[in-house]
Amino acid sequence: MKLPAKDNRFLIVTGLSGSGKTVVSRALEDFGYYCMDNLPAKLIPDFVDLWLQKKVEIDRAALVIDIREPRFLTDFPAVFRDIRKKAPVRLIFLEATDEALAKRFNETRRPHPLAPRKPILEGVRLERKRLAGIRKMADEVIDTSGLNIYQLKDVIAERILRRKRRRTQVVLTSFGYKHGLPLDSDLVFDTRLLPNPFYVEPLRTRNGKAPSVRKFVLGSPGTRGFLRELFRFTEFVLPRFAKEGKTSVAVAVGCTGGKHRSVVIAEELRARLKDRGYDVRIYHRDLFK
Repeated sequence: MKLPAKDNRFLIVTGLSGSGKTVVSRALEDFGYYCMDNLPAKLIPDFVDLWLQKKVEIDRAALVIDIREPRFLTDFPAVFRDIRKKAPVRLIFLEATDEALAKRFNETRRPHPLAPRKPILEGVRLERKRLAGIRKMADEVIDTSGLNIYQLKDVIAERILRRKRRRTQVVLTSFGYKHGLPLDSDLVFDTRLLPNPFYVEPLRTRNGKAPSVRKFVLGSPGTRGFLRELFRFTEFVLPRFAKEGKTSVAVAVGCTGGKHRSVVIAEELRARLKDRGYDVRIYHRDLFK
């Protein structure tokens, strides 16, 4: 039964020990799947029947099964072929290099399930050999060797669920130091080194939204240099936040009162980041205090 790529309602996740099946299971739960770990192979047809007959209120299901189940190698291939004839079941196989798997086992200080009293590499190689047939049955084979947990979640979203990668959202907040720092900030930039419109009588009662205040702040050579370095730094760090799986970055821009310089600089940064394709939200916390 050849399944259309878009039918991902029922997934079975298997693969080598240490390859990331638990991470994938948690990611699928985040995407709305009902996940069950290590269900015996012979019980899978019963679960599939319940699911097909809608006797369980589950729209999307994912089963994680592997060599921990005593009869997995003998029972699973036949079971999978049978349920594949009647249900849209997709098989996802996870693997990694011998070196990556050995390193993961060493870091967790756990023995390999197939070689509890032998070197880890012996267990890894033995399991790879025994699972070769099941690997050939898979709809997708994913090598997790160089992936952290966030990158693996992205791979599942893109390759298996056909979802587009979420763009990093930047939440910009202008604030006044005399009212306190925004507590949830990832990055904080201090603009108090820039010329202060507060000391210019016609500008004191206006705020950073006013064209005259904006012109005053941006007209300084110091401000132009500040913005140049600010743009350079944010354009360096934001893609790296995204690479680590951070989908929202809180950036705070402060001045003394939160009415003039921080507002102007935050607005300039917002425009720059939007030009670079970021989803930007801006909040002027202390503008009217």
